[in-house]
Amino acid sequence: MRLNTLYALLLVVLMRSQAQQDLGNKVFFFPKETDTAHVVLKPIMKTPLRKLSVCLRSYTDLSRQYGLFSLAMSDPKVYNAFLIMISPPHYCSVYINNEQISIKVDPEVGDWKHTCVTWDSTSGVIQLWINGKLYPRKVSNKGFSINTKINIIVGQEQDLFGGGFNKSQSFVGDLTDIHMWDSVLTPGDIQKVMTNDHTGNVINWRSLNFDITGDALIQPNLQCVKQWQYTKYTQC
Repeated sequence: MRLNTLYALLLVVLMRSQAQQDLGNKVFFFPKETDTAHVVLKPIMKTPLRKLSVCLRSYTDLSRQYGLFSLAMSDPKVYNAFLIMISPPHYCSVYINNEQISIKVDPEVGDWKHTCVTWDSTSGVIQLWINGKLYPRKVSNKGFSINTKINIIVGQEQDLFGGGFNKSQSFVGDLTDIHMWDSVLTPGDIQKVMTNDHTGNVINWRSLNFDITGDALIQPNLQCVKQWQYTKYTQC
């Protein structure tokens, strides 16, 4: 095989590996507790974040603490630049610039859970929405910004930039419909996200660039969502 032909083939493979994928009706499935399995999400981000919103769906039977969404900055002092951590059955913690804000939530019900977190640096206000319900607002790190040198991971919680994983905080179960915005979503936006009618401009599940490491799989979503009504899913 000629070198130029081999180079062209390698280029095609590389381009495919970096191509964005539509993961509609799919899930990231993490089958067991590990300190290796994770997915790196590659955002579209040109300027530092002073506002953000993250939404995703999760399905798990874990009764211990686990991370849902971990964003670390390259600055070693800011490994929890933005982190969503769940402590069943009663608490969700949001970390901004390593500061932990704990919010008491309704107990888990053993079903899919839709979680949205917004943060506005101007006011420092954090909003937590679970299954369409807004919990009491909190304030953290007014004036802080998240620079563009970041690493976003699901399946593990980063204690170092891109690493420092602890299997006792790993996620086990299904994650889907992961979206991120460089703005604060309105209540109307969040209702649209819950029915898959609004996608992220920083991370978009329907056009996702990602890398999978370890024992994590892409699987069909067997309970894919067409509507959300009275906190129950309509199966497709």
